[in-house]
Amino acid sequence: MALRDFVRKVEEKEAVVAVVGMGYVGLPLALRFCEAGYRVLGFDVDGSKVEKLNRGESYIKHIFGELVAVAWKSGLLSATTDFARIPEADAVILCVPTPLGKHREPDLSYVINTTESVVPHLRKGQLISLESSTYPGTTDEEIVPRVLEAGFTPGEDIFVVFSPEREDPGNRHFKVQTIPKVVGGTTPECLQAGEAIYGAVVDRVVSVSNTKVAEMAKLLENIYRSVNIGLVNELKMVCDRMGIDIWEVIDAASTKPFGFTPFYPGPGLGGHCIPIDPFYLTWKAREFEINTKFIELAGEVNTSMPEWVVHKIMEALNDHGKALKGARIMVLGIAYKKNIDDMRESPARAVMDLLIKAGADLCYNDPYVPEIPTLRGFDVKMASTEVTAGALEAMDAVLVLTDHDNYDYKYIAEHSKLVVDTRGRYRGSHSNIVKA
Repeated sequence: MALRDFVRKVEEKEAVVAVVGMGYVGLPLALRFCEAGYRVLGFDVDGSKVEKLNRGESYIKHIFGELVAVAWKSGLLSATTDFARIPEADAVILCVPTPLGKHREPDLSYVINTTESVVPHLRKGQLISLESSTYPGTTDEEIVPRVLEAGFTPGEDIFVVFSPEREDPGNRHFKVQTIPKVVGGTTPECLQAGEAIYGAVVDRVVSVSNTKVAEMAKLLENIYRSVNIGLVNELKMVCDRMGIDIWEVIDAASTKPFGFTPFYPGPGLGGHCIPIDPFYLTWKAREFEINTKFIELAGEVNTSMPEWVVHKIMEALNDHGKALKGARIMVLGIAYKKNIDDMRESPARAVMDLLIKAGADLCYNDPYVPEIPTLRGFDVKMASTEVTAGALEAMDAVLVLTDHDNYDYKYIAEHSKLVVDTRGRYRGSHSNIVKA
């Protein structure tokens, strides 16, 4: 009866969707449900985000304000900090962070605290879905026991699923609707409920046998990328010593029409998934007496990249008769990837911290990040400076860390004494450009 009623509400668009955590994952998902005609209640502990949403404003640069405004004006989108409103929803989707602790152990505090805020307000007939990237077993070990303690039985009077987020901020080629959605349920009935709610807003639902498979699938996606990026970062260092341009090598290898997928080196890993997810699995694997050497080695290579970049800057400055200490350096781009305003786990944090500690005189420009936000473990107060001919000419070095598309790279090279490029934006050989 509960499943039939839930599916009917979804099919008739009577279902109300609660999205808990209105960040880079939760907000696009909420907007997609609104676009499909569902009323969405957004929950967030940040009152300033709630206030902006309730004025029809976006606080994420790559999510254009008009999309939020349309959803708000239609009456389908509203936001709150009050978890007592959870009973208004039929589906409760958790989109909260899963960072690492001080020793690279999983930090599930956001998941656990959010679950404990939601569970007391659950009612019969609801679906609760976790989308946060995490280790296999989290849904069964953290969500289900709390639901059971509250007096509910998954598959009978409530539905519990795991459906990993696959958001790629700034990617204009894919959006929530067109990215296939993996869903695993605690029971077959839970899976049917998950298929119904997600099938209403995405083009393709990929059903798997249980929540552990869905959790592991997300980790595999990002470990695959981490390991391959680690490989190409290591090859970058080998090629550098051999006097070979790694980007030219990748371009050449990419012409093979089978058996090769290009990955590109950089100053380190950033974002909410690739630098973090592999360590969730390495931590969980130890419970089963398995050492994930391959994954951990890739992690070591990737986390060492900021030091490599700083070493290359020091070498380049030495070649120009300038010491790193006291050198004036402009950093271009501090978001973790181009064309977005997201600084989560950005390698710019580590690179800038190392440069400051070495005595460099830093400034930065990022059209997407006007001021460095308050970040855990990175207490630098600085505002973006304008990229002008005079500013570039005054620098001892210009460091390209994030290659936003709206930079005029020709102009930058023409007015800079030295450019250190970590993203392969400059191809070929140039007298004042060093590739790092």
